[in-house]
Amino acid sequence: MLSKLLYHLIIKPISLLPFWLIYRISDVVFFILYYFVGYRKKVVYGNIQRSFPEKTPKEIKSIMFKFYRHFCDLILESIKGFSISSAEAQKRMGSINVDIINQFGQEGKDVVLIGGHYGNWELFAVAVGPTINIKPIALFTPLANKFFDQKVKASRSRFGLNLLPSVKVRELMAEKTEEKRMIIFGSDQSPRKGQRAYWMKFLNQETGVQFGAEKFAKEHNCAVVYGHIRRLKRGHFQIEYQAICEDASQTAYGEITQKHTLLLEKEIIKEPAYWLWSHKRWKHTRPEGEVLND
Repeated sequence: MLSKLLYHLIIKPISLLPFWLIYRISDVVFFILYYFVGYRKKVVYGNIQRSFPEKTPKEIKSIMFKFYRHFCDLILESIKGFSISSAEAQKRMGSINVDIINQFGQEGKDVVLIGGHYGNWELFAVAVGPTINIKPIALFTPLANKFFDQKVKASRSRFGLNLLPSVKVRELMAEKTEEKRMIIFGSDQSPRKGQRAYWMKFLNQETGVQFGAEKFAKEHNCAVVYGHIRRLKRGHFQIEYQAICEDASQTAYGEITQKHTLLLEKEIIKEPAYWLWSHKRWKHTRPEGEVLND
């Protein structure tokens, strides 16, 4: 009951507001979150400090300030996603090199699209459907709250994106169909305990990278593409597609994981404020005997 009240009395009405008012609310949320609540400030500061050991405390705090401004915008933009029109979503999430995806589809290839929690991935989820000629499928972990799980899935899938629980992806690929698909992986979060990880240096730290995207792409002979999401200005983003390989089964072990992780790292170094620094990315250490790949 509380979830339904929160959605119908707060979230849905806010989603109907114009963007200029959405950002005034974001400014207020930022002031409260940054100056009073201090949400995960120690985590954010520690992540940035270890990633950029050459930066001064003043420079780190400057990145933190920009990150929290962006983070609050992301929250409000995600709420706006419950009501945004397809045309508005397209206007605010432009695309570069989308022909790479469409060409692979025309060639009869399934595509694995890999990206990170950078920029506004929620807006991309809403906008991507009408821009490509193959079926987009995003893997996700269902929310514990069934009401919000249903609402979030409905919001993200309004304009063509298909949402699939990660545990069912093998069932999907076993289906006999001529329809080509683009499977979307977010591969920059900390692997779960016991989950297979590929260990490498990322942002000056030993990092376990989720290996599922590469493993899946190899098993199904997929083409692999990386998606750069860049912030152009407040409320406006652009995704640029970059091909990593035409057939993952022909690549060496770790090659795909190395490439997409280093592409994300390059993006973060260039504009650090727009990555999800509040995530406890380095909560696991490399197990004894596990190889650190070059």
